[in-house]
Amino acid sequence: MRDAAQQYLAAGLCVLPARRDQKRPTVPWKPYQTRLPTVAEVDAWFANEQTGLCVLTGQVSGNHELIDFDQGGARFAAWCENVRATRPGLLEQLVISKTQRDGRHAQYRFDGEVSGNLKLAQRRGDDGKVVTLIETRGEGGLYLCAPTPGYEVLQGDLCRLPVITAEERDILLQCAWDLNEYVPPVVDGPGGTPKDATPATRSPQGPTSGHGEPTVGLRPGDDYNQRGDVRSVLRECGWQCTRGGDNEHWRRPDKTSGSNSATFNGEHFYVFSSSAAPFEPNRAYSPFSVYTLLKHGGNWEAAARQLRTEGYGSDGPPDSDVDIAAIVGQGAPAEEVEPPNPGPPDPGPMPLEMLRVPGFISEVMDHCLATAPYPNQAMAFSGALTLVALLSGRKVRDSGDNRTNIYLLGLAHSAAGKDWPRKVNTQILHAVGMADCLGERFASGEGIQDALFLNPAMLFQTDEIDGLLQSINKARDARHEAVQSTLLTFFSISNSVFPMRRRAGRESPGVIDQPHLVIFGTAIPNHYYEALSERMLTNGFFARMIIIEAGQRGTGQEPSIRDLPPRVLDAAKWWSDFQPGEYRGNLLGIHPVPKVVEHTDEARRLMIEVRLEAEAEYATAEEKSDAVGTTVWGRVSEQTRKLALIYAVSEDHVEPRISLAAVQWASQFVMHQTRRMLFMAAGHVADNPFHAQCLRLMQRLRTAPGRQIARRDLMRAMHCKVADFDQIVSTLIQQDEIVPVNIPTRTRPAQGYRVA
Repeated sequence: MRDAAQQYLAAGLCVLPARRDQKRPTVPWKPYQTRLPTVAEVDAWFANEQTGLCVLTGQVSGNHELIDFDQGGARFAAWCENVRATRPGLLEQLVISKTQRDGRHAQYRFDGEVSGNLKLAQRRGDDGKVVTLIETRGEGGLYLCAPTPGYEVLQGDLCRLPVITAEERDILLQCAWDLNEYVPPVVDGPGGTPKDATPATRSPQGPTSGHGEPTVGLRPGDDYNQRGDVRSVLRECGWQCTRGGDNEHWRRPDKTSGSNSATFNGEHFYVFSSSAAPFEPNRAYSPFSVYTLLKHGGNWEAAARQLRTEGYGSDGPPDSDVDIAAIVGQGAPAEEVEPPNPGPPDPGPMPLEMLRVPGFISEVMDHCLATAPYPNQAMAFSGALTLVALLSGRKVRDSGDNRTNIYLLGLAHSAAGKDWPRKVNTQILHAVGMADCLGERFASGEGIQDALFLNPAMLFQTDEIDGLLQSINKARDARHEAVQSTLLTFFSISNSVFPMRRRAGRESPGVIDQPHLVIFGTAIPNHYYEALSERMLTNGFFARMIIIEAGQRGTGQEPSIRDLPPRVLDAAKWWSDFQPGEYRGNLLGIHPVPKVVEHTDEARRLMIEVRLEAEAEYATAEEKSDAVGTTVWGRVSEQTRKLALIYAVSEDHVEPRISLAAVQWASQFVMHQTRRMLFMAAGHVADNPFHAQCLRLMQRLRTAPGRQIARRDLMRAMHCKVADFDQIVSTLIQQDEIVPVNIPTRTRPAQGYRVA
């Protein structure tokens, strides 16, 4: 397997060791999405016995893409037949492989930019669930391959992947799309209507040309779906019909050849292209939705009003006192419409009683609170927690090899007491000769690497987290992007080895053995959440953070100069001197062997229950296609194990043991903060500019007295046009987020809005 891995690497493929049973790499693979491994790394990985080998697709492997035929390759033969009929000889150029479950892989390189993974063909199974038959593995994807047991190359050579043209790739994808048997829920109004539309079971119904008298009470969108000429709208906007029949093929604007971008069966416009804005890939749209998106930029109210003026829907002047929600509402009858999703519930800020851990952490907290100008329990706890996480770094681990490296973010307003815990940590570390373990600013990703190379255990105390995120999200600064990537990497390899970057013409500088990075960051609450993007929520950065809210600033006190408590200094000095493992002289500091802290039987059983609960929440999020939920819940078990370990070494650093109390506290803490993170993210992180405006208005209402504001005051606070404001308000009313109210004044009641 090592020989094959080296051959693949020589051919420009990003090859990693993998677990065959889990179909994932055995090493952190995020760093290798942007660089190939070195020959030395591959040798080291495959020197040990490995169960599998995988290849990353996308740009890192020379624009490598794979078409995956699942379900035992059920549609592979039909696809081959389509390809041969469309372009003779093309199929024979590809590398074809067999998978362990008798599926098929069609592999090639593409002379253009490879997109992310695409679902090409699906069907509904006997159990009612949607099954994927054919999909791609593109940018950010991976696949297992020979010589992994069960995998075999049937045609060609992976070391000699063909390079195909854009036209040839379009043919391959189109031949797969033609085999699709499932159309997802149809977008038929704001938010879409959950109604399945399977081509095999629906008869095509083309639009009528006449404008007959509509049924009384018929909504404009419903009427347009029945008799509107959506084909004219498509052609007017540059779409081309390339094939007629019951299931027409349409090609997007500015595309003159190659595969089609959508199909239309008379009822549903199904888009599978990822470059067909304003449509999203793998979505089906009603004629009214197509009309609204192309002619009115997604403004459903404007589309409905315009259609009414053209004779669609019930009679009545468009400016009359009508129910806009009724005008815009589309699709299934009222009893079939799902209620709006209220979003994740709010568990509230972390209870203060949770911000206490016995032993060293409480002792550091007490000193911090006694000496701070503005004592803040949340900030004092955050500082003490990260201090223990640093002191025990590379010195303890649990039975699952989890370490105490954590990323903690304290959210507090200016002058609320953020600085004092950092000063206390600095005093303690300086007193025990560990001041060189402190860092302040993330100058660059390479700077973090260099700091850890000199000192493998580091505590970065920084007040720039929100600024860093703003730079990543808005400026897309390469330096800040590298910082984020580095932080993501180091969080996951505290029990592994990080190879330092190789400079041209120089020997490899070596590796960092078990790098231990701890972050104690602070930020202003609104600035932090507003700086987050959906990409950050789903790439794991958000999920790695332990977020603690400080609340309002407490009562001040006269600061006092006090010596550090002897017990605190003794414990910190003990950690500084502690060298676990078999004595090996100077090598022990370079290649440490951390002490294993065992669980009690009760703690172990509870830890299993926590894992199962987190897995159940993950499955629920996965069913809802909630990428943020899966990312956050996927880290719960790991975070719980880390905090339980920290609890144990704070309680007793000499003979620590992970007790039932440690796991109970850690699990309650992580579960609470996970739910709080999901709630706060849902209320602050926008999918698009319009969504951002909606969230901004909701924040104004939630923080207002009585959770309500007069319309004129709310418009003034939003700083937007009247038409835009009305659209935001109308959308939120339809989603049952807000309700109109009359607010008493000294003269007459004023129109306003309140949180529903």
